[in-house]
Order: sequence, then C-alpha cells, then structure tokens
Amino acid sequence: MQRVTITIDEELMSALDQYMEAGGHRNRSEAVRDLVRAGLLKTPESDDGARSCVAALVYVYDHETRQLSKRLMTDHHSHADMSIATLHVHMDEATCLEVSLLKGQKSDVEHFAGHVIGERGVRYGQLVVVPAEVEQREGPPVDRHPTGRHAHHSS
Repeated sequence: MQRVTITIDEELMSALDQYMEAGGHRNRSEAVRDLVRAGLLKTPESDDGARSCVAALVYVYDHETRQLSKRLMTDHHSHADMSIATLHVHMDEATCLEVSLLKGQKSDVEHFAGHVIGERGVRYGQLVVVPAEVEQREGPPVDRHPTGRHAHHSS
C-alpha cells in the first residue's frame, strides 16, 4: 500500500464520513478505496467511442431559467436520431426532472449529454451508458428470458 495525502473541503469530508458509516467501512481509507474502485469502473475504454450504446440521461433543471426549456427542446429535436423517449416530471414549482433514453454511437451520446448537463440552469445531470450491439431484425422485437426461451412482443 502507498500513503497518499489529499485535501477535501468540509462538506465533502462530511459526505465521505456519512458514506463510510452507511457502508460499514472501518476507516476513511477503506471508504476512499471503494469510491476510487467504483469510479474506475466508469472510466471509458480508449477505443469504445465508436461503439453503439443505449443510455439514460437523467437531469434536473430550473424551468424558470431564461429560455432553458426552449434550448433543451431544441437540443433534443436536433438530435432526434438518437432519442428514444423522454420522461418529464415537475418536481416543484420551479424544478423539472427529465429522463431521456438515447441510442447511438457512444461518443455522440456522451457529447450530447455533456451539452445538456452543461446548460446554464441544469442543476444535476448523470449519464448511464449501456453497450449495445445494434442488430437489424425483421418481425417483432424479441426478449431473451433467463430460461433461454424467447418471448415476442405484439404491437
């Protein structure tokens, strides 16, 4: 093991201590090691930008921010080829939550998500990417069940 010294502000240290207690860690070093491991799992492979994926973009924004709703709608319309569906929820008078399901080339999806999350008035954003092999099939979509059997969807 190597000893590393880091500087953390009070708010982040408090959050780390809560994480440590909730997770049953014996000390801060153990908790930080777990967080680093989890973070490294999210590190993109250097050559996976061209890979197809599906993703969920979750973001919370202040709909009172000038023109933000219009900019977000324009962003989504200009990327309609990667949009599958969007869920919009009013959390309170001024706050909206959206979950956008996206598909496409991973680097394009990440670029779009970064643009949305970076909009002024977006308070929180997270992208969850799932690698996907895009196959062209004829007929209805097929779900794979744990039993190995297939179930066909009817429209």
